Amino acid sequence: MHYNFKEIEEKWQNHWAKNQTFKASNDSEKPKYYVLDMFPYPSGAGLHVGHPLGYIASDIYARYKRHKGYNVLHPQGYDSFGLPAEQYAIQTGQHPAKTTEENIKTYRRQLDQIGFSFDWSREVRTSNPEYYKWTQWIFTQLFDSWYNKDSDKAEDISSLISIFKKEGNLNINAAADDEIEVFTADEWKAFEKVKQEQILLKYRLTFLSDTEVNWCPALGTVLANDEIINGVSERGGHPVVRKKMTQWSMRISAYAQRLLDGLDVIDWPQPLKDSQTNWIGRSQGAMVTFKVDSSTLTENIDTKLSYKALEEIKEVRSNLSTSESVLWNKLKGKKGAIKFRKKYTIGSFLVDYVCLSKNIIVEFSGKEDEKIRTAYFNEEGFNVLYVTNEEVEKNVEEVISKINDAIQFSTEIPKTTKEKISTKKTAYEISVFTTRPDTIFGVSFMTLAPEHELVSKITTDAQKTEVENYIRATAKRSERDRMADVKTISGAFTGAYAIHPFSGEKVQIWIGDYVLAGYGTGAVMAVPCGDQRDYDFAKHFKIPIPNIFKDVNIAEEAHTNKEGTTISNSDFLSDLSYKKALKLSIFELEKQKIGYGKVNYRLRDAVFSRQRYWGEPFPVYYKDGMPQMIAAKYLPIVLPEVEKYLPTEDGKPPLGNATEWAWDSRAKKVVSNEKLKNKTVYPLELNTMPGWAGSSYYFNRYMDPNNKDEFASKVSLEYWKEVDLYIGGSEHATGHLLYARFWQKFLFDKGLVPVDEFAKKLINQGMILGTSAFVFREEGTHKFYSKGLIQNKKVQPIHTDVSFVNASDELDIEAFKNWREEFKHAEFIAEEDGTFKVSREVEKMSKSKYNVVNPDNICAEYGADSLRLFEMFLGPLEQAKPWKTSGISGVHSFLKKLWKLFYNEDAFLISEEKPTVEELKTLHKTIKKVEEDIENFSFNTSVSTFMIAVNELTAQKCNKRDILEPLLLLISPYAPHIAEELWSKLGHEVSISTEDFPIFEAKHLVESSKNYPVSFNGKMRFTLELPLDMSKEDIEKTVMAQEKTQAQLAGRTPKKIIIVPGKIINIVG
Repeated sequence: MHYNFKEIEEKWQNHWAKNQTFKASNDSEKPKYYVLDMFPYPSGAGLHVGHPLGYIASDIYARYKRHKGYNVLHPQGYDSFGLPAEQYAIQTGQHPAKTTEENIKTYRRQLDQIGFSFDWSREVRTSNPEYYKWTQWIFTQLFDSWYNKDSDKAEDISSLISIFKKEGNLNINAAADDEIEVFTADEWKAFEKVKQEQILLKYRLTFLSDTEVNWCPALGTVLANDEIINGVSERGGHPVVRKKMTQWSMRISAYAQRLLDGLDVIDWPQPLKDSQTNWIGRSQGAMVTFKVDSSTLTENIDTKLSYKALEEIKEVRSNLSTSESVLWNKLKGKKGAIKFRKKYTIGSFLVDYVCLSKNIIVEFSGKEDEKIRTAYFNEEGFNVLYVTNEEVEKNVEEVISKINDAIQFSTEIPKTTKEKISTKKTAYEISVFTTRPDTIFGVSFMTLAPEHELVSKITTDAQKTEVENYIRATAKRSERDRMADVKTISGAFTGAYAIHPFSGEKVQIWIGDYVLAGYGTGAVMAVPCGDQRDYDFAKHFKIPIPNIFKDVNIAEEAHTNKEGTTISNSDFLSDLSYKKALKLSIFELEKQKIGYGKVNYRLRDAVFSRQRYWGEPFPVYYKDGMPQMIAAKYLPIVLPEVEKYLPTEDGKPPLGNATEWAWDSRAKKVVSNEKLKNKTVYPLELNTMPGWAGSSYYFNRYMDPNNKDEFASKVSLEYWKEVDLYIGGSEHATGHLLYARFWQKFLFDKGLVPVDEFAKKLINQGMILGTSAFVFREEGTHKFYSKGLIQNKKVQPIHTDVSFVNASDELDIEAFKNWREEFKHAEFIAEEDGTFKVSREVEKMSKSKYNVVNPDNICAEYGADSLRLFEMFLGPLEQAKPWKTSGISGVHSFLKKLWKLFYNEDAFLISEEKPTVEELKTLHKTIKKVEEDIENFSFNTSVSTFMIAVNELTAQKCNKRDILEPLLLLISPYAPHIAEELWSKLGHEVSISTEDFPIFEAKHLVESSKNYPVSFNGKMRFTLELPLDMSKEDIEKTVMAQEKTQAQLAGRTPKKIIIVPGKIINIVG
């Protein structure tokens, strides 16, 4: 009977599904073991052969642990919110939920056909309302919490309010916004409710703030750093700019030190730990304050916007909505004393239209901060008239009539601030954090981030154009690009100077894109003699480089070594060692109240808003412009239907297109936007949560996924506790994994989970690379040349689909011609033998490189067990390795050879005889090696061991049950389908997955004989098998009696016979 893998694999996949073979229990008496994979995003392309690598490894370990007597939880689900489904919806109009559902069906079919032992009864999908109900609930928990630095944990916001009521906030030691006003208990009680809410928002663990973000105008959304490549969006290649927006943020910075400390107690790869350590970026040093020299400054007190903000305003002015354009077409005709301006800044607000001579502002109603805006405009002496989109679209002439009435019968409002322009000098200060305050006398310039709020205020008129041009250029680069680019030297002088806090000397103030606004203070004090980047910057722009290091030559490069360094030319720090100068500099900074010692972290609070449709809705509505949480019992707040998935015409996120997206605070439900006129109905948040929201706690939800009352019960959380083994890609090191650790620690603080690290052990799987194929087209022609004919020709390499290329690297020319219209009439110059050869190159497996191999094709031709074995056989799990389909035939042949151990032609033939010594030796050395390999995650060497074992048993003609049954148990985690089939043929009715793993017995590897090398005068002539317990005398007699010995001696009597039992025999003479 031949090995019919298609029939066998389908049979056992159906059996496992029907019987829920791998369903884990939450109350088993067995010890628990929790194996986790990073759940996939279900893309339209489905899986390629690189995707299952980690899943196969984790599945082998999960199956092995079941054999070892553990209750194994190995769940799977889908991280199903994502930008690709939304982009497809924008292109086609198909709802992202439908696209996602279709993609999940493809993924599920592919995962099932590879034979994974997932517990599908625990499947979760982040886009399922029953799942994101708990994402929303955790968000509300974060909102209702603050971080108490004294107790070093998150606490309920009610405890903070209690302190405010009793003693104000003077003694509060919290992770909070900078520059919070100090107030007493009586002042707190006297504040209006809105004012109290504004203050609390500065302490909450999730909060609203104006944040610099990566904005992609073409996609209409904020992008995470890992969604940007070389300054453009990974999806679509659209330009990305830095932009300040009001966003929800998570105060992950409060957990910076705990996130660092936690790395010491988890068994994760060191490179991953290093990535997180660097990302968190703990440094110890000092905060130093530099005053800006006011002699060059004049200030307009209304100039509160940065140059970058002004550039964004220009963009808004040129992109009016339909209603805004209709109204502007009427207003722009008004001249003289009733002339209107569009999108004009009043203070820090951008108004829709303003008539400055009549002090009239016309605004479209519905802005979240409407009350605050109106109050400010009234203070400034403006009357405000509000109109709606509906009024303009219905009858614009009627709206113009109302505006005319307002102009004619306007009421004068006294203006509290009379002066617009002032020549008053303003005392600006720049705070910097430095790890080397000992080098403060080496400061010769300062560099601000181009986005720094002071740039627009301190730049002189002479430098304004240069600075503005530089800011525009910087806005086109992502933060990641700016951080990675260490070679380019660029900057612009502001024309302003700072005053050195000790020497009183003037220090030039520059801007440079290597300084980021969101890291630290957005400013650095540059010490070119001690920092190579500052040194290169100073050399490039001819800025002085004072030397403050004793007996050190800085003519060619900066001196960056601390140890053994003596400070000089530094006033009171001169002739001190680095460490002593460090301590004294901090002491003097604090004494003179111009700075203080500080521990700083690079880790920034995480932006948590996305201007997308396909994401978790926030459980937030706005009352008087302030965010209010929706109570847990009314969750989930489900994504509404929208007609369009693009941002609205007036620039709101896609949820702004929803017609039913308002919160009825009395009825406690989402209602039509038309009811916003009612006093108890409020607008809902229009942004959605980022992709990492749902993936920051899914491992806990797997423990109790069907619980409708809690995100997981205390019993299930206490039983499973944490993940024992997580296998995933290294690309999640500073994204998903860091945020997940943050959420876990927060939930631990709140008493909701039993441990503060979610995964004890983590392994980063490597990547399976594709082997791309290239054809060569002669430049400027339609001629393609075979690889061997391109010498001395100007050719352009072009990717071709690898499916057109055979194992000998020969191109199917007809298939290539029919692939694209542009190639249909091309000319192909072949080799002398008529073949057309392509070039091969190992690259990332990607659709864009046409080197993707579909696992469906591999499973159809060779079977899932062959695929599983081959992926493990390619090399160590953690390493990257190239895929070559031709290599899979070897493991497929191995499985056929395994099959033949059980079959003699068409007959299933198993012997009940006792195994021989050699058969037992083969079995037990295999048990020993395979168990060691699995425990050490060396899956590739196990496959080699299986091949050796099957070859030996084939040579021994072994078909004995006592050998072949344990062999199947060893192979079962790797090739489960063939193992199940042969196990059932052996007469077992229960799945092989529940059987105990074979026990290694060392006695079977103890050798009873030795194959001695017999040497004459030091040269080995033959070997002789003798019992290991034979005495020297008996060995000598036996050797001398051998015909081969006598032939070698040729009648001579040996002078000496050297025998070392168990090692050598040497006859001399």
